[in-house]
Amino acid sequence: MLYSVIIPCYKSFHTIREVVELTMEELTRLGKTPFEFVLVDDASPDGGETLSLLYTLAREYDSVRVVELAQNAGQHNAVMAGLNEARGDILICLDDDLQTHPSQLPALFAAFDEGYDIAYGYYPEKKHSMFRNFGSWVNHTSVRILINKPKDLKTSSFWIIRKFVRDYAIQYKSSFTHLQGIFLRTTRNIVSVPVQHFDRAWGNSGYTLKKLISLWSNIMGYSIVPLRMARNVGFFFSIMGILGAIGIVLKKLIAPTSAVGWFSLMAAISFFSGLIMMFLGILGEYLGRMYMAQSNHPQYVVRCVYTGEHETPKEDGLK
Repeated sequence: MLYSVIIPCYKSFHTIREVVELTMEELTRLGKTPFEFVLVDDASPDGGETLSLLYTLAREYDSVRVVELAQNAGQHNAVMAGLNEARGDILICLDDDLQTHPSQLPALFAAFDEGYDIAYGYYPEKKHSMFRNFGSWVNHTSVRILINKPKDLKTSSFWIIRKFVRDYAIQYKSSFTHLQGIFLRTTRNIVSVPVQHFDRAWGNSGYTLKKLISLWSNIMGYSIVPLRMARNVGFFFSIMGILGAIGIVLKKLIAPTSAVGWFSLMAAISFFSGLIMMFLGILGEYLGRMYMAQSNHPQYVVRCVYTGEHETPKEDGLK
């Protein structure tokens, strides 16, 4: 049985060697051998420092392969690149910054080996900023509503999956990748395991507010709940409008001299105009994503795969 470790790398020159070597030690100690590492460089903007170190690791260790992406694709798409290149029967994903620490693998495997298809590590105490923690709460709540994720299921970027889950996941070709949505479409035989969350060993998170919102919005591709919400809210306000019109007519009949307020009229127009624009935006988002999917916009572009002995250019590097 082969174990594949997938690590998306982004400006990780200062930490990736320690992540790889600690993971190797932990897997060897657990008897999870043989193993391979698929290190995906997500076009790190650091002058080639990260990529150069990844190539060095590939030359030093036969078990390491490097996937170089030609342009930044985002963490989830970078992981998809790793899933496509991995050859293992069991696949492990962790971050490159030592926050998802290899020392927590025994706890994850202890649960996974009970027969689950997916084991997620989650953090009872996170070392993130208040802003990131709030974003995680919003993501957890919205995913639970949109794709019916079990309330007690907690997820992160630290997980172990079986090969059949990978085989299904890589069939997804849209560039709007959200791994939680894909995995939950595959199986519900999932366990969440509490693990320790470590401080970042170096630097700051590469996620900006814009990137977090973009990642969160990807979950809409796995649900039609927003469309149903738009329908229900639209129906509710239509009924309210009819009742309001009836109320105005009755008021005029009872008190013919009463004046209709200009301010209330303008407020109503502004409110409903905003509501209409919001729902049009939701519809436009779905249509735009359908267009992007039909136009075969790639999830990622592989420049080459490096095994330590030679580079393998990807003639068809689009995915």
